[in-house]
Amino acid sequence: MNLPNVLTLSRIVMIPVFVAIFYLPVDWRYAVSAAIFAIAAGTDWLDGYLARKLDQSTPFGAFLDPVADKLMVAVALTVLIEEHADFILTIPAMVIIGREIVISALREWMAEVGSRASVAVSYIGKIKTTAQMVAIVMLLAMQPGTLVANAGTALLYLAAGLTLWSMLLYLQAAWPDLFPEENNTQ
Repeated sequence: MNLPNVLTLSRIVMIPVFVAIFYLPVDWRYAVSAAIFAIAAGTDWLDGYLARKLDQSTPFGAFLDPVADKLMVAVALTVLIEEHADFILTIPAMVIIGREIVISALREWMAEVGSRASVAVSYIGKIKTTAQMVAIVMLLAMQPGTLVANAGTALLYLAAGLTLWSMLLYLQAAWPDLFPEENNTQ
């Protein structure tokens, strides 16, 4: 157990704290839940940086890091959908969560067939993640209908568009392994 792995585990530990605070009947719940999510998003960057800088990458960390990210994002989007009760927010949230499920399954399958490298994290995925994290912080920080929340929704749509784009890149990279018979006939 090293510092990057502890930071990754801390994101998972923050999830129930985040949810409990979000549902408290107090006015400050928005700001504090947004701060918790922002700290979690920061640890996502920090654990990866430290793992590389300190040469402390581990198989456990490589497994747990994307799990922690996906759990935190899915939980945050779920509470936001319930809070906003609006299909305008539900659409990009469904796209983002659905893409994560598809890409996780694709990566698992590609690893089984020995082609894991062809579905490595792309630069578009990193931009998508940044837009998504900033959008979620904005949406958590303010009550629905405020200017900041509306800007967060717009940014979440941008993240959803980048999500679809990065998913297409992953699927394109995996296509020869998914449909080998098509590649043999061409």
